[in-house]
Order: sequence, then structure tokens, then C-alpha cells
Amino acid sequence: MGFDLVIFDCDGVLVDSEVISCRAHADTLTRHGFPITPDGVLKRFLGVSDREARRIVESEIGRALPESFEAEVKHATLSLYADDLSAIAHVGDVIAALDLPKCVASSGTPEKIHHGLTCAGLYDQLAPHIFSAAQVKRGKPAPDLFLFAATQMGASPTRCIVIEDSVAGVTGARAAGMTVLGFHGGSHCTAGHEDLLRQAGAAITFADMRQLPDLIAQAGQKHGSIAGFSPV
Repeated sequence: MGFDLVIFDCDGVLVDSEVISCRAHADTLTRHGFPITPDGVLKRFLGVSDREARRIVESEIGRALPESFEAEVKHATLSLYADDLSAIAHVGDVIAALDLPKCVASSGTPEKIHHGLTCAGLYDQLAPHIFSAAQVKRGKPAPDLFLFAATQMGASPTRCIVIEDSVAGVTGARAAGMTVLGFHGGSHCTAGHEDLLRQAGAAITFADMRQLPDLIAQAGQKHGSIAGFSPV
């Protein structure tokens, strides 16, 4: 097929969690002197690791956030997950149908990823091949997490296809030399999001997970038949 590994982002690709996460993050940031709306968090930090987002905020406010900040965000997020989180429509059936090795590479913490996938009923389909930005030096948009995931799975980066919903994620995967499909079917994706993913380097964009097997096959045929194929 042209690919040896499918790498899924988690939030916004497997679980419809971005709106929930942004609400928890915005509430906690505002309480600590960085007024921002959930939409503001979405626009500024979608796909960015918690560590990098914290660095940006601290640089702008000129002081460190409290040591308890991450724990507060995590507690707020997980509390909302219990009531509001769901899987992206049809993604469980699609994962089961894909006849390729697959893994997760997410900017979230290991606990958040585990809890989100468990709440959405997807954890057992993907474990133990679940990787977090906490395991690498630099999170998205750097390529480190994608390269780490490929190494752990024994795949060449050029033989990996990534499913991403954020500009940061698409940028990181492209920097790793991987083909990227941009998903814009999550509840957080507004008009124009598809264009942003394409501009960042997504080879194909789509909004219905049921399309994914055919799109991977389509991209794989092109990848395998054209020397030096670069999906930009």
C-alpha cells in the first residue's frame, strides 16, 4: 500500500475532546491572570503540547504559573471528560478495519490520553502503542514525537501516514518526513479549518472517518508509485 504505519493524533481525531480541553484550559488560565476564552485557547494552542503552551503564557505574563497549574488543568479536564466526552463518529469501526499497524502520538499527558481513550471506548483497540509528548524533548510542532513513535514501532518515517487535526500536528509530521491526512470533522473545527490544514501541508483533507481507509489506500498508491512524492 505504500505505508507501514498509521499514526493517529488523539484529541480531535480519535476523541471529540478539543472543545472540552479548551474550556478547562481557559478557565484555569483566566483564574491565574491570563484572561482567555475557550475559543482563544483553540486558536492559539490547538495541537501544541501543554509544556510549550505553558512556556508561551509565562513569557507573555512575565512570571511563572504556579506549580499546581498542570494538575488543575488536568483535574478540570478529566472531570468534564466523565460527562461530555465521546469518540469521533465511526472511528472505532475504522480502526478495526485498517489492516496496518497503528499507534497514537498525542500532545496530551499519558494520563489524559489514557483517560480520554478509555472514556471513549477506544483504549483497548490501540494499547499499548500510545505515545505522549511527555516522552520527547520537544512537542508538536517539532517532529520529535512523530519520529519517536516511528522508531518505537519500527517504521521508517517516510513509510508513515499521520492523521491530524491541527496545524501544529500537520507541521510536525511533515517535518518528520511523513505523509499527513488532515481531519476536520471534530466539533471544534470551524469554517476555514480545512484550508489551514492544507496550507500546513496535509496531502488530503476529510471530515468523515468512514472515508479514511480509502484515503489511506489512495495516498499509498501515489506514495508508492511516484519517486520522491512530497504531499504538499
